[in-house]
Amino acid sequence: MPLTVRRSFCLLAAVILFLSPALASESDHKYQPDEPVTLWVNKVGPYHNPQETYNYYSLPFCHPSGNAAHKWGGLGEVLGGNELIDSLIDIKFKKPVEKTTICELELDEEKVKQFKDAIENNYWFEFFMDDLPLWGFVGELHSERNGDNKHVLYTHKIINVLYNKDQIIQVNLTQQNPKPLEVGSTLDMTYSVKWNPTDITFARRFDVYLDYPFFEHQIHWFSIFNSFMMVMFLTGLVSMILMRTLRNDYAKYAREDDDLETLERDVNEESGWKLVHGDVFRTPRSLVLLSALVGTGAQLALLVLLVILCAIVGMLYVGRGAIVTTFIICYAFTSFISGYVSGGMYSRHGGKNWIKSMILTASLFPFLCFGIGFILNTIAIFYGSLAAIPFGTMVVVFVIWAFISFPLALLGTVIGRNWSGAPNNPCRVKTIPRPIPNKKWYLTSSVVSMMGGLLPFGSIFIEMYFVFTSFWNYKVYYVYGFMLLVFLILIIVTVCVTIVSIYFLLNAENYHWQWTSFFSAASTAVYVYFYSIYYYYVKTKMSGLFQTSFYFGYTLMFCLGLGILCGAVGYLGSNMFVRRIYRNIKCD
Repeated sequence: MPLTVRRSFCLLAAVILFLSPALASESDHKYQPDEPVTLWVNKVGPYHNPQETYNYYSLPFCHPSGNAAHKWGGLGEVLGGNELIDSLIDIKFKKPVEKTTICELELDEEKVKQFKDAIENNYWFEFFMDDLPLWGFVGELHSERNGDNKHVLYTHKIINVLYNKDQIIQVNLTQQNPKPLEVGSTLDMTYSVKWNPTDITFARRFDVYLDYPFFEHQIHWFSIFNSFMMVMFLTGLVSMILMRTLRNDYAKYAREDDDLETLERDVNEESGWKLVHGDVFRTPRSLVLLSALVGTGAQLALLVLLVILCAIVGMLYVGRGAIVTTFIICYAFTSFISGYVSGGMYSRHGGKNWIKSMILTASLFPFLCFGIGFILNTIAIFYGSLAAIPFGTMVVVFVIWAFISFPLALLGTVIGRNWSGAPNNPCRVKTIPRPIPNKKWYLTSSVVSMMGGLLPFGSIFIEMYFVFTSFWNYKVYYVYGFMLLVFLILIIVTVCVTIVSIYFLLNAENYHWQWTSFFSAASTAVYVYFYSIYYYYVKTKMSGLFQTSFYFGYTLMFCLGLGILCGAVGYLGSNMFVRRIYRNIKCD
């Protein structure tokens, strides 16, 4: 074991070096007069299909003469489908450039066809200067008087740069001089650069990309308030009604000095959760899988909390791929939690094959994501898109999992078995299982499971709209304070709703509460996925196999993680509740 851990930390240095471009500033972003400033070309693709992106030079634009440098921005940038190439356009700090020719573009039939297809599909492109993005459309359709559409290509780019002393603050791109696409013609592709001073500080230079009216709209604040009131209501319901009922049950169950008639009446009336005390702590079915899911969910809950806090403190939305890189690193180092929770839970229930449990815990969520990613990557490779993950990046992700995540999960499992693996059930499990009586349809496990996710989904419904819009509609999500509040509200609502659901289930004398508590909370993700279907057809204009596959594939990946997270929270909360209520009754 010590050797395995040492090897993990030996490889950590190499991984940090690999990821460092995404974690640290590349430079101080300061320039001397006439110092070269690089304009990086990135990607191009249909505007309504955000993930369907291609190399900028997949269209027959002017290629730089010579070997153009590629900019490596870290693991998250590659996974985000970015490929920055030096345009080799001559730009110098504070030095204006009048209209200058980049190249002469000779149009043949193939080039005209490519540009026309791009214009008809609303192709946009992305540049970067000093880590600030610039966007523009390839061209547009002009309507003729006879009703036909004429394809025109923008041939002149004007780059407007605002600077404060020796630092670039803002960059904007405007395009002019549209020219018709005709086979055999030659187009002069030109550019010009304008420099203007500004008083905006470097720390505020990214504010122009943030949509304050959208994210800080009154309805966003109202949704937080509404969710908070839901929390108050649910916690009040659990504490005032539920606990009052339990207190009455305790008082009646604990009486020892009743006369014979009262005692006989109480015994005849005895029903509900107290009758299943000899069965409620039976080992759940598929213990290995449940332990792995609960352990993984506990890890994901901590992971989300850490990433949100990092985003709040470090403004991760500024860097390309910084959120993804942070997520991967935090996931690797929180694997100890999944092993600890899973190993302890598996051992407490008398599980013997702990190695199988540990392997499933360490590989469950990564391999689910890998399976979905493999299908999406195959589609991306077929389309020749930048969304295709290079083989080298796959190797790096596997190395992080194999030499950091997996050993930490193993270490957590061993410690969890030894420190929290001793059985500590308040009641002894009877040899013969008690038969479960038939109850009303709304008290069955399946109905309780599906109904349990409604209120948690309601608490995050509005935030899902903002998250989906930022991810699928080119908006920068920066209100991580809102996300932190919503996440905490989701945890509290999920715990409260699951406890109430399990109490009703136990009162129906159904002691199979473990999986029901997990699915009752995890069903929140089912409603989120249903909402994503509505969002796709009503709120977006996506089309084609590529984008549709990526939309529903990414959403499925997100919902699997959300379902496992909520399910684990629901189970752990219900487990504490069940142990608490059975601790104070007389178990025979």
